[in-house]
Amino acid sequence: MNVTQVILLLLIGYIVFTIDKKKKNVPIPVVLLIIGIGLSFLPYFSSIEVTEKIIYDIFLPGILFVSAYEFSTKALRRHGPVLAALSTVGMVVMALVLGIVVYAAGGLFVNISLLGAMLVAAILTPTDPVSAISVLEEAADEHIAEVVDGESMINDGTSVVLFTVLVGIYTGEESFQFFGFLGEFLYVSLGGVAVGLLFGWICSKAVHITHHRDYQVMLSIIIAYGAFHAAEHIGVSGVLATVAAGLMLSYEFEHTNKEDHYREALSGFWNVVEPSLLSLVFLLIGIAATTTLASAHWLLVTIILFASIGIRFLIVSGVLGIFHKHRELERKKQAFLVSWAGIRGTMSVFLILSLHALSPEGSEMLLSISFPVVVLSLIIQSLGVYPLSKWLGDG
Repeated sequence: MNVTQVILLLLIGYIVFTIDKKKKNVPIPVVLLIIGIGLSFLPYFSSIEVTEKIIYDIFLPGILFVSAYEFSTKALRRHGPVLAALSTVGMVVMALVLGIVVYAAGGLFVNISLLGAMLVAAILTPTDPVSAISVLEEAADEHIAEVVDGESMINDGTSVVLFTVLVGIYTGEESFQFFGFLGEFLYVSLGGVAVGLLFGWICSKAVHITHHRDYQVMLSIIIAYGAFHAAEHIGVSGVLATVAAGLMLSYEFEHTNKEDHYREALSGFWNVVEPSLLSLVFLLIGIAATTTLASAHWLLVTIILFASIGIRFLIVSGVLGIFHKHRELERKKQAFLVSWAGIRGTMSVFLILSLHALSPEGSEMLLSISFPVVVLSLIIQSLGVYPLSKWLGDG
């Protein structure tokens, strides 16, 4: 991808953000995705090679940092048990049950192994509610938006560990051992959090020394990308490191008498960077997805998508039933909105591209299932968030 292509993609993103007046009914990521699919038919853009490194090393740290930095630590404390349950045990259960469904349904259309089905499920379990959060905050209870946003930040780290273990088994490089998986999960997850907290704490103290706003912005870039790559370098979760660093910075700002001063400088910068990153990433997802859409078994893809929403609803409903003592009807409404807003996106695309880069036997068939589900999820679920939020809120 050359500089001219990047500039043109940014220009398209700017135009979409500028003229899209109905962000609720037609979320911007959906528009960008569809435009990206259209661009893939133009030779100039179809030559762009979208790799897992571009998504993981360039886009994810910035997007995750903004989400974490803007996420209230009070909300984290309020929903901590729910977020922890959904992002760990809930996610593993989701992958297991969805894998069985993919295996059972997939067998009617393609020749897929149980392990391959589990790998598809691991790819589809992380959520990316970029297109849903702003709508949920306005149309639904803010607590629902907090749960969806908080879960998506944390479960990205879990998804990488789960995918890594499963793809190792799938390629024959390792065998599954429960305690080995648990040990790796704890090391990668807790190690990433520790690195992020340390980075965030050190840099939050340095912010107080750096009085010039431009230098404070420079420091925030170091936090976002430095924590990520430092964690990855020592073999722990860069995703969770960036999230933890952003949360730590937010926490430190909340406990200073100059919070508005610091947030004004950083928000002015990241409020420009975030839509730029989102414009590029959703356009690139559209460009990268096109080759798999033509060969997709759309009935199977639709079954998997709605099965994943249904399974997620049962898990979320169970978790909310344990930790939130609402009336059953109210809990069901919340669970359904949280489930529907769990849209597949950037992290799923990274995992798909990672599998593509490894090119194990049968991977093309797994990609032809996974990528269309992500595209369908982005379109159908994003478009449904606002009407469902209003309908359930008025009901």
